[in-house]
Amino acid sequence: MPTFLKGLRRSSTKSSKKDNVSVYKEKTDNTSDGTSSSLSSTNNGSTSPPASVPSDRSASDVKTVNSGSFKESAAAPGNRPTLNSQRYSISSMMSNGNGAPKSPTSPLAPRIISVSENSWVHQKILLVYGQIGDPNSKPLDGTVTIYHHLDSFPATNWPVCDSHFKALVHLQTGPNKLRFDFVPVRGSGSTSPTLHTSWLTVNYLPLNNAPPIQLVILLAKDSPGTFDAVPQRAQAEGHSLDTAIRKFRMAAYLWQAFTGEQMSRAGFGRRCFRYEEEWTDGTTSISDRQTGKMRNEAKIHVIRMDKTLKDIRDLDVAQQYSGAKRSGDLYSWATDAVKDYFKPKAGQKLYVSCLYLDSHWDTKAKVVRGHAALGGANDPVHLAIFGSHALQSYPTAIEEVVPAFSDCTKTDTRFVANDANESGSSWEAANIGIGAHLHETGHLLGCPHQENGVMLRDYVRLNRTFLTREPYSTRTKQPGQRLVLRGDECGWHRLDCLRFRYHPCFRLPTDPPVIADESVQVWTVENGTVLATAPTGIAFIEIYGEGDDVCRAWNEYIDGVGNGGGNGPPKQLMLIESELRSKLPADKQKKTMKIEIHSAGQGKRTIDDFASLTGKNAMVKLPNGRMGYRGAKLGFSQMDGTKHQELVLDSATKQSKLLLSIRVFAGYAVDGIEFIYEDRSTQLFGNRGGSPTDFALDTRKGETLLGFYLRAGLWIDGLQVWTSTGRKSQIFGNATGGSGHTLIPPRGYNIVGIYGSCGQWLDGFGLIISR
Repeated sequence: MPTFLKGLRRSSTKSSKKDNVSVYKEKTDNTSDGTSSSLSSTNNGSTSPPASVPSDRSASDVKTVNSGSFKESAAAPGNRPTLNSQRYSISSMMSNGNGAPKSPTSPLAPRIISVSENSWVHQKILLVYGQIGDPNSKPLDGTVTIYHHLDSFPATNWPVCDSHFKALVHLQTGPNKLRFDFVPVRGSGSTSPTLHTSWLTVNYLPLNNAPPIQLVILLAKDSPGTFDAVPQRAQAEGHSLDTAIRKFRMAAYLWQAFTGEQMSRAGFGRRCFRYEEEWTDGTTSISDRQTGKMRNEAKIHVIRMDKTLKDIRDLDVAQQYSGAKRSGDLYSWATDAVKDYFKPKAGQKLYVSCLYLDSHWDTKAKVVRGHAALGGANDPVHLAIFGSHALQSYPTAIEEVVPAFSDCTKTDTRFVANDANESGSSWEAANIGIGAHLHETGHLLGCPHQENGVMLRDYVRLNRTFLTREPYSTRTKQPGQRLVLRGDECGWHRLDCLRFRYHPCFRLPTDPPVIADESVQVWTVENGTVLATAPTGIAFIEIYGEGDDVCRAWNEYIDGVGNGGGNGPPKQLMLIESELRSKLPADKQKKTMKIEIHSAGQGKRTIDDFASLTGKNAMVKLPNGRMGYRGAKLGFSQMDGTKHQELVLDSATKQSKLLLSIRVFAGYAVDGIEFIYEDRSTQLFGNRGGSPTDFALDTRKGETLLGFYLRAGLWIDGLQVWTSTGRKSQIFGNATGGSGHTLIPPRGYNIVGIYGSCGQWLDGFGLIISR
């Protein structure tokens, strides 16, 4: 062997042995105090477990290790460390291919209950719930410290109360390998001086193909850009626009963490809405502000309105006292400002949650000026508005969440509001501000008031979502719960989660393509049966008893698969009156029953009196002796001079009649429809107004009328003819007016006629069907 190769070989061998000894010495020396697995918060990162740990261990949902045992399991002689060991990388702790740490387990290592190993989530801040040891036999207090993937986010500390903990975890796109260290407090019952560590891998996939909820701060054109705060807080953390942005952003992240967890508990995966993001100064961690680190953060749009402070603060607000005037002005002004800022095009929808920064506590009138708690899902702007009167109590960063919801500082009404006398302390003010604004954001997502949950007033307990021990409450005049578990928290109502399951803002990449037609149609057929159809499928039905202002009974038809897939909700459903009534209390089962049928496309059909569908008025005796049935009508039939009309097609009852073409009279709305037969006879429904256009059927191929697509609201804006061969005419009339509805009879039935009403043009339209 050449001499120079021998020299290289000797040098390499010597170096390798030296490295092995030094690694062994470092690891055994560091384990003397039982802290070798602790992750340093310095720039050097964290020390890896030893390379000698067997690599064939099986993975479990949450992998655990007692770092105090590193001394006993240190590298044995002859076990050479790998060259790519990445000793300071968290990922090296998870490097055995399946994400399992190469370490022994510890009975006191944190056990993550709410999130399983390798879960997929869709919001940046993840809520985690876990336990230490066996809470029933030996409850412990202490601290869980979370170290983030590749030190991408500063370590955060979370209290452990009676062996339970809740924490917020910051994620970056892709896989996140997280480390959880538990340190018990002295005297808590633990005799172990060591850390107890577990690991969890979570995959974060932003839903960039779903529309975002835009976050907006609204300012008067002469606003100083400040919000109400007591002098001490204004001096300590500021009350400027910059502080408001940090606080509003953190509140929005809490909305996401809360909603993602609620959707998971409802069985729909970790679906959640998203925010538009921007590359800007990081604010989610206090450390980011100190170091000037930049991150992708939720964008807070700041819009200067054309209204003055006097305009905004002179309004009397309906929610605060009975003599209110112009209570909707703040909402309409916000709508106008948002439209002018985002400039949506025709057919586009915006989802916007706004904070009025210029809300102000009037100490003389004892009212918050420039504040209204309102939300609605009205196209094109789905909007929520709320005031800034509780903003001082919000956390500005993830490290401040627990302190903010634990702060018992009494509300000083010389400077800030005690909203509805439910914000007597700082943590309760944070509940009201963050929670009530989330309530209004629920409205913009289509949620009505519910019998419980956020859409009632359960947000006064929002703090419990993020704490395991609750402080004294001025609202209840009682000490808070010593231990707050998941059953004690507030939540989204089940019906809210059902709405979110198919909402555009919650769409997953695995969901099937969206069908544009969101409509729901209702058809009465024989034997008192009612059929409901929807092109996107029927998701759930709300059932209301007489006098009910909120829904207390419902049927749901979700396929049950949280991340898409399955056959989806049914496109045709049989509704049996007795079964629906059985859902109501006994004293309401024989009274008027209202139902609302919701499609997976966010459409809704309301039947105010279900019994009216199955009565004699729903049936039509045809000229040939058969029975026809009227489907639910579109349009309000409220135009001046409107008259009821009904037409039974000759081609449906006489074999000698062959329908050749359909002529539609339309301008900015549909005036009438004329059916033209082979013998040149015609039948007219409505008026001969506007411009006539013919749509011929190909009778040589046996083409027949299948149904219609309508644009309808108060009246019939537009109409399209569909045929049995799949052909469609143009949309006659206004193609963008009203909302879209597909009128195709259910399986086994055909169109035999049309009924409705007509004034100056058609303002009512429904089909008559028969077998």
